[in-house]
Amino acid sequence: MPSLAQIIGSLHIHQYYIDKLKANQERLFDSDPELAMLLDDVAALLSEHVETLADDIAAMEDDDT
Repeated sequence: MPSLAQIIGSLHIHQYYIDKLKANQERLFDSDPELAMLLDDVAALLSEHVETLADDIAAMEDDDT
């Protein structure tokens, strides 16, 4: 099982890429709406994984107390 620090690092990486995807989605929306929608779908999947990571972090922090 990954350590708390590894999970927090993974959470930050996910959030970084979600921000990048959303920025590119906005930039591409007028010129290539299909690609923009695909980027939105990928960002949504990563966002779901972020929720799981956040739950894991909360559970690990509760175990430490």
